[in-house]
Amino acid sequence: MHLVAPAPGLLARARLLVAPEVGEPVLRELGRIAGRPVERAAGSVPDGPYVYVGASLPDGLRGGRLVWFHSVNAGTDALLGSGPWPPDALLTRTVGRMGERIAQYVLAWVLAECQAVPEFAAQHARAEWRRIPSELVAGQTALVHGTGRIGSAVAGLLRGCGIRTVGVARGPRAVPPPGFDRVIGADADTEELGAARWVVAALPLTGATEGYFGARRFAAVRGASFVNVGRGATVDLEALGAALRAGTVRRAVLDVLPAEPAAPDADCWRLPRTVITSHSAGITADEDVVTDFGACWDELRTGRVPALAVDVDRGY
Repeated sequence: MHLVAPAPGLLARARLLVAPEVGEPVLRELGRIAGRPVERAAGSVPDGPYVYVGASLPDGLRGGRLVWFHSVNAGTDALLGSGPWPPDALLTRTVGRMGERIAQYVLAWVLAECQAVPEFAAQHARAEWRRIPSELVAGQTALVHGTGRIGSAVAGLLRGCGIRTVGVARGPRAVPPPGFDRVIGADADTEELGAARWVVAALPLTGATEGYFGARRFAAVRGASFVNVGRGATVDLEALGAALRAGTVRRAVLDVLPAEPAAPDADCWRLPRTVITSHSAGITADEDVVTDFGACWDELRTGRVPALAVDVDRGY
């Protein structure tokens, strides 16, 4: 899909609508950036062109003259999966400092594992004194599936600790993005899965990535720990559970699940050596929404497609 920015003149006369979930402080900042009144969406099709800021696009607004939708979230799979996207409407997303937050989340779990934090916490609960040797991260390999903003941020922070970072993208890259030592294609990751100490999933959810981490990939793992900070439906939880029970996957940290929130009786809670963290690795802050909307607004005013624009055909 060829992304096209709406004409500056069209943007200039478009009404600015926000969803009910957008807080008053954000609403005021959006109005300041756009230099126009901000309206709460009524749920009916507005007269004339409009810009919408929110997490979802109500069915009642899909038939109007939507010029631009700015999502307050980084992931847009739920938004695009809820119905046909209005033709000619630009979609942008909020990333903010999410890459930084998620990278620190991944590093925290990597270091916690190497410093035996879970084992020491369990020993403390038992009032047990026993030395546990630590493990150094430097020189080990992290295989990061997804080389976009979030994957690159994760790789960059891990690389700063001396970890070898290998990215997995749709195809190999002659020049790796920042943070990666090298990037391989998704169809050539078997060898690196076997060599990795950590496998990090930072993939968007698309038709090509649904169930991406299944029995075949987990069978290629040789003792790596698995961390998912992308989308829950990219992982076959049954295949992950089988790999954990077989010992090919050492541990799992899952910030995302195929169905959220997980019910107390859901099978995922019973996965061995697994921690679930309730989609909390990269919570979007109000300042992220304001900053990224402002950056997109400035680019659109000059007729440029924003860097945060989403290809609705690809889903990212």
